[in-house]
Amino acid sequence: MSALESLRRLTPQQRNTVIASYLGWTLDAFDFFILVFVLKYIAEEFHTDVPAVSVAIFLTLAMRALGALVFGLAADRYGRRITLMADVLLYSLFEFLTGFSTGLTMFLVVRALYGIAMGGEWGVGASLVMETVPEQSRGIVSGILQAGYPSGYLIASIVFFLLFPVIGWRGMFFVGAVPALLVLYIRRNVEESPAFLKRQAEGRRPFLTVLRENIPLFIWAVLLMTAFNFFSHGTQDIYPTFLETQRNYSSYTVGAIAVVYNIGAICGGLFFGALSQRIGRKKAIVIAALIAVPVAPLWAYAPGPVLLAIGAFLMQFFVQGAWGIVPVHLNELSPDEVRGTFPGFAYQLGNLLASGNATLQAGLAARWDGDYAYALLIVAAVVALVVAALAGFGYEKKDIRFGTEEAEEPHGAMRI
Repeated sequence: MSALESLRRLTPQQRNTVIASYLGWTLDAFDFFILVFVLKYIAEEFHTDVPAVSVAIFLTLAMRALGALVFGLAADRYGRRITLMADVLLYSLFEFLTGFSTGLTMFLVVRALYGIAMGGEWGVGASLVMETVPEQSRGIVSGILQAGYPSGYLIASIVFFLLFPVIGWRGMFFVGAVPALLVLYIRRNVEESPAFLKRQAEGRRPFLTVLRENIPLFIWAVLLMTAFNFFSHGTQDIYPTFLETQRNYSSYTVGAIAVVYNIGAICGGLFFGALSQRIGRKKAIVIAALIAVPVAPLWAYAPGPVLLAIGAFLMQFFVQGAWGIVPVHLNELSPDEVRGTFPGFAYQLGNLLASGNATLQAGLAARWDGDYAYALLIVAAVVALVVAALAGFGYEKKDIRFGTEEAEEPHGAMRI
């Protein structure tokens, strides 16, 4: 069955769930990526430098692990739907409050609180979707869901391109409160996960009990997500700063290039998500990660904005192509009883371990006389190889049926 055919066979309720979770991750990413475009301008207003302001990225990423645990446990106890609604409201609120920051300290505190709310969205939304759609649709739906991340970056790029000269960096964060309206759509159109309702009727064990039975799987998942987060954030967070600072491009040029590479990211997630349904999750991740390596020099060292845009399109096609498989891969590997917590917590712990990426790259660039290109290239090439190795020698349970005895077995053995 083709990817498009599998999507056509979704019921209206399943489509609504996919749309809601996609939009939740899109708008969450939009709120996050507003920051990467305005680091330079916040630093100027608060009379500091870009590395100091980039600590906000570190804090946001680091606090996402706490959010994934808190909201994941709530999703496993109270349901995915109500937890998702609460999470969207909170991250919209903290995004709005960011625009009122009076200094660097307040700014960093509010961004840390935003990180907690941001950390809960992905795991809750992904479990709600994967437990709702049929097995044969998971690959392409995974690509759609993860495409929400570059979609949010794309929206942030467009808003920056069109509105920043008019509303400034504070206005950008005020616009970031718009996602709160998504709660109305979820409340009206989305139902609870069938797998969660079944699990509630059967009873569930504590998260730590289930986690202890799956320690090797969990450790591997955290390491894989650490590499994945270095892969994505290492090719995205400082890239606009590189274009502004080292290449001296205007906000319009930077915004235009960002639009191009986020279109590439969306296409890559959809392509490799669908491909993983045919060839398997592991193989698709390895292929995407390895092809990113020879693309990296064009992405970092192309001589003009057009070639840089082409290189950035290709880089994000493969980076987010690999990422497009993550939602389905982690949810298929997760024990049924803790699917609201396990994938998101592993993902966000990886974020925690990789949360110093922006500060690291900014520091390396400063050490190398402002050479952001070299810092970007080194990180991208190394982590691409690590992602390929960890995924290739890791676990896989493609198309496992949720709620069955097979899904309940401890994941001590790998499946090719």
